[in-house]
Amino acid sequence: MREASVRLLFLSSLLCCPTGRALTAGLTVSPSSSQLFEGDSVSLSCEEDHSSAGWTLRRNTSRGTRTQCGSGWGKAAGSSCKISSTYPSDSGVYWCESREGAASNSISLTVSGGSVILQSPVLPVMEGGDVTLSCRTKTPPSNPPAAFYKDGSLIRAEPTGHMTLLHVNRSDEGLYRCSISGHGESPPSWISVTEKPTTTAPPTSAAPPTSVAPPPASASLHLVFRLLLHLLVFCPYFISTLLMVSLYRHRATGSKLPVSMVMTPPTQAEQGLDDDYDDVTTEHHF
Repeated sequence: MREASVRLLFLSSLLCCPTGRALTAGLTVSPSSSQLFEGDSVSLSCEEDHSSAGWTLRRNTSRGTRTQCGSGWGKAAGSSCKISSTYPSDSGVYWCESREGAASNSISLTVSGGSVILQSPVLPVMEGGDVTLSCRTKTPPSNPPAAFYKDGSLIRAEPTGHMTLLHVNRSDEGLYRCSISGHGESPPSWISVTEKPTTTAPPTSAAPPTSVAPPPASASLHLVFRLLLHLLVFCPYFISTLLMVSLYRHRATGSKLPVSMVMTPPTQAEQGLDDDYDDVTTEHHF
């Protein structure tokens, strides 16, 4: 009865929430950079799995919280939003949200009014991958020599304005920025590293049965020796036990034999004594 109730509850949850798996979306941004120059355009899109979920772009900035695309900023087009000309006030956190209240991943955008930005991934980086950071200026040349910093410490200077982090891991997470001599430095950007998902190996076809090799001769001799040893040790105890039980039963049976009265004929001596008693007479005189 309890199992039937659990199954009924499980089926009811599936029927009541048929779109539970479909209410997922991923937020993408183009150009794929966490920092933008003031005046740049940017497009954000909700890559949804179910078109009827009604995903919309929302953001948290210094000017407002949970504001929707088209409400004073951006131009909505279905589940996408385009900002034609960005301002520093557009800096903030962006995400997709469905009518049911489900939320996608969030990204952080920074719009700089300065002359240097750091182009870095907007999404977390998979552990083991390579990451390229670019230090750009608003005026030519766009990629002069630059110095790169992590958590306030200098990593290294690159003559081309590009730095590649090879085989990143969790220790590479941190706040990165860059600087270009004569132009200034970029705002900081946080780079996140996610663990690489563990993949299960696909099931392999069953291996053909292999013949089992017979045990070696030494193993057989060892087994026979152990068997004989057990017999030699066990047999004396077994035989002695049988003898003790037999004696005990015999003694117990002998003590309970019935007593029979056997009348044996008198011997000649005993018969003579009886005759003597018969010949003796006693006289009494009154």
